[in-house]
Amino acid sequence: MIVGVAREVRYQEYRVGLTPAGAARLVGDGHQVVIAAGAGRAAGFPDDEYVSRGARVVLLNEDVFQQSDLLVKFHAPTEGEVPCLHEGQILFASMHLATQPDLARALLERRVTAIAYETVAVDDRLPIVRPMSEIAGRMAVQVGAQLLHKVAGGKGVLLGGVTGVPVGNVVILGAGTVGTHAGRVADGMGARVFVLDVDLERLARVDEIFGGRVNTIFADASTIEQHVRTADLLVGAVQDRGRRTPVVVPASLVARMEPGSVIVDVSVDQGGCVETIRPTTHGNPTYVHSGVVHYGVPNMPGAVARTSTLALTNATIGYVSRLASQGLAAAVRADPALAAGLNTHAGCMVHRTVAEALGLRAEPMDWVLD
Repeated sequence: MIVGVAREVRYQEYRVGLTPAGAARLVGDGHQVVIAAGAGRAAGFPDDEYVSRGARVVLLNEDVFQQSDLLVKFHAPTEGEVPCLHEGQILFASMHLATQPDLARALLERRVTAIAYETVAVDDRLPIVRPMSEIAGRMAVQVGAQLLHKVAGGKGVLLGGVTGVPVGNVVILGAGTVGTHAGRVADGMGARVFVLDVDLERLARVDEIFGGRVNTIFADASTIEQHVRTADLLVGAVQDRGRRTPVVVPASLVARMEPGSVIVDVSVDQGGCVETIRPTTHGNPTYVHSGVVHYGVPNMPGAVARTSTLALTNATIGYVSRLASQGLAAAVRADPALAAGLNTHAGCMVHRTVAEALGLRAEPMDWVLD
C-alpha cells in the first residue's frame, strides 16, 4: 500500500503526521511512503531523514494526495485540499466532523474513507487524542500563567504567589486527560486548584493522583458559577466525544469574572465550553471580552511541533501499520478501536454520534464494508 504524508497547510501548523522512524517501520513492512517536500522540516525532521529511511519525497502536496492509498495528516483537509481526495482513499486524521458539516458532505460525496483520531476509542479511552490532550493540558496552564502578567493584559497575578501573598486560583472544567494534566502543572506552580466534573469516578481519580492537594468539585450550575467568578485562570477541558462541546460557561458568567482574569478553552476545536470563546491563532492568540483575556488557539500543541509529532506517531503508527498491511475491512473488523474511529466509507456515514450531530443517518458498519 502507498502511504502518503501530507504537508500541513493551515496557518502556523508546524506538525507532521509521521516521523522518519514511523516511515521506516512502514517501509520495512513492504509499503511505500511518499511525503511532501518540507512536510517535517518545522518539526525538526528534514527531507533527507525520510529519504534515508526509505521514503520518497515529492514536490507537490497534491501529488501526495493523488498517489496515496492511505493518507496520514494531523488536520482534516482544508477546502482547497478536498478536491485532491479520491474515491476509495483512506484518510487518517483529526476530523471533528460534528462541527464541520461541509467537510462531512464533501467526504461523503467523494466516497472517501475517513477515520478520525478523536473517535478512535478503547473502552472510554481515546489513545490517539490522549498525547495531544496531555500536551494541551500542560500548555494551558503555562500559557495562562503568562497571560496573567500585566504586560499581557492580565490582572498581574503570580499563580504560585510569594510569602505573605495569596496564591492564584486555577479552575479547571473537566477531569479527563486535559484537566488532569492542567492540574498537574497548576499544582506544581503552587496555585490553588479546583477541578470540576460531573463524573465522580474521574474526580476520585484526580483525588488519588494528587493526594488531596487539588480540590475536586461536582459540577452543576451553582458550583460552576461560584468557582468561575473567582478564577484567576479558567481552563476549559470539557469534551463530548463526536459531538459539539456543550457550553457550560455562559457569557453572563464571563462578565462577572474579575477584569484581567484569563480563559484558556482547550475544547475550542469542538466549539468550546465557554460561550464567549472563538478560535484564534498562534500569531494572534488572544482577545478581550468583558474585560477577560481569552485564548482560543485550536492547535495549541502545534507550538511544540517536535514533541507533538513524536507523541502522535507513537500513538498512531500501530493503527497505520495495520491498515496498510491488512486493508481497511480486515483491520477495522479485527480492531474495535479502529472500528470506533470509522466516520465515513463509500459515501455513507458510519459513526452514529457524528451522524446524529449532523442530522444524518448512520449505516451499519458491516453492511457498508461488505
